Amino acid sequence: MAERSTAAVDVADNSGDKPLTAQADQSTADGVAINRERDTDSDEAQGSGGTERLDKASPPELHSGHKLARRYRLEECVTRLDGFSSWRAVDEKLRRAVGVHILPADHGRARSVLAAARSSALLGDPRFVQVLDAVEENDLVYVVHEWLPDATELSTLLASGPLEPHDAYQMVSQIASAMAAAHREGLSHLRLNPNAVLRTSTGQWRIRGLAVNAALRGITSDTPQRTDTEAIGALLYAALTQRWPYENDAYGLSGLPKDVGLIAPDQVRAGVHRGLSELAMRALANDGATASRHEAACTTPDELVKAVAEMPRIRPPEPAFTAPPEYQRTTYQQGTYGRPAPHPGATQPVPSPPPPLQSRTGRALKWAVSALLIAALGLGSWQLADALMDQSKSDDTNQTQTTDDGDKNSAAPKPVQQLKIQDAAEYVVSGDAQHPGDVDETYDGDSSTYWRTSSFLGGPVLAPYKPGVGIVYDLGTAQEVSAATIKLYYGGNHTTVNLYAAESLNPDPSALQSMQKMGEVTTSATTATVKVTKPVKSRYVLVWLTALPHAPGDQYSDPGFKQAVTDVKFTG
Repeated sequence: MAERSTAAVDVADNSGDKPLTAQADQSTADGVAINRERDTDSDEAQGSGGTERLDKASPPELHSGHKLARRYRLEECVTRLDGFSSWRAVDEKLRRAVGVHILPADHGRARSVLAAARSSALLGDPRFVQVLDAVEENDLVYVVHEWLPDATELSTLLASGPLEPHDAYQMVSQIASAMAAAHREGLSHLRLNPNAVLRTSTGQWRIRGLAVNAALRGITSDTPQRTDTEAIGALLYAALTQRWPYENDAYGLSGLPKDVGLIAPDQVRAGVHRGLSELAMRALANDGATASRHEAACTTPDELVKAVAEMPRIRPPEPAFTAPPEYQRTTYQQGTYGRPAPHPGATQPVPSPPPPLQSRTGRALKWAVSALLIAALGLGSWQLADALMDQSKSDDTNQTQTTDDGDKNSAAPKPVQQLKIQDAAEYVVSGDAQHPGDVDETYDGDSSTYWRTSSFLGGPVLAPYKPGVGIVYDLGTAQEVSAATIKLYYGGNHTTVNLYAAESLNPDPSALQSMQKMGEVTTSATTATVKVTKPVKSRYVLVWLTALPHAPGDQYSDPGFKQAVTDVKFTG
């Protein structure tokens, strides 16, 4: 069964202007898939190995307020370079901001830019900034793309320091997965740099300028997969060290010292995550030899995706604990109601407590009160004892009344408790991975985040084309699991969820046949509860989906058989 990729691409550039924002619209009046991208790269050093040809055709004479196709009103020119210009514009028909690249129709790169834009638009992957329109009209060629005002370029993020390990891990995981999907469709970027990578306000990473940025600058490569993979390695290196991994300064980052060569990130900056440092070096292969001592080089985005999946998942930092303000004792002055408040600074006399009863009358009164209290307590105790005796007799004579407390044969039910999930990893038996970087969103306590599958052409049952998709969860220690509750994004006919006891967090693809099955349920609702009828004790539990409902297309994937998991909870 064919599988559709759900990757999305975002584009960032090098000129320091505002990043573009992807909109949710799915089509325009012209019938072109909507993809918002803005590319204003300059020609700073890449270290990516591409070749570049400069054409000196003069840029078209345009100005703010000029309107293309009676629809796109130019607002601000953000780049004018090598015979083309890039603008922030307004789509007056859909009332939204867009980006526009414009070239003369007789520009030496006009044909290749049109072809690249149309190929990129056909990908329709939301991890990329989307191309919305590609037109030749009135001696001009222009490409319209998404504008992402809520996104921030990686170069801007790095201006304040390196990324946290979890952020760097998410970045390389999402970017590598997106580029792997693009290369499977025959598309490459060749201009991946800190200005072409954006982080949205929701924490998602997107790529800007797929195919188009390189075409605008005449960049080609004989080894496009190697070029893009090394570029991803450079992005990770910069994210970990706040340094560009080449001798030249670029994108607001200082380069490495001259004549030192490529040194590992954990040798550049103290405290760098060792696994991520190793991953960056595996991607930064030069002349066919990796700088890593222990692992083989990653020469394609697919190899990089597998290397990321093999790493132990890096958890987000724990939120900082803020101690509550110190409890302040409040004192109340007796008998102040209705009295005038004291003047500030005035010393008020402290009332003296009344003297104790020291007279003979006082002492007699105290003794009398004490005697009454003792008598009352004695009477109350006698009455209480008498009532208990009556109750005991009543219980002895009434043999038909029984309680759970008096039943020696009934055992108290074992309390159900939620089992804490320590880690998770996507399990791939065959074919492509789904979204391994999002598995932690299934147990983050936020029902608005989720891990999703690809959109499949056949279903609901995925077999025999694909045995299933799912996630292995680590409970920390061997636990007796009694049930699992899985919250689903899509309802409909139907979703089948299976539970298996796994041997490890990353079991071998062939291990599925030997796993002990714990339970199964099929549902058309958005909640699946799998009950374990026979007690099973396991540290690792596989949640395995073998049938998916049909759902409409959205901003992430086309219509098809698909599902997304928002929350997973285990009880024992």
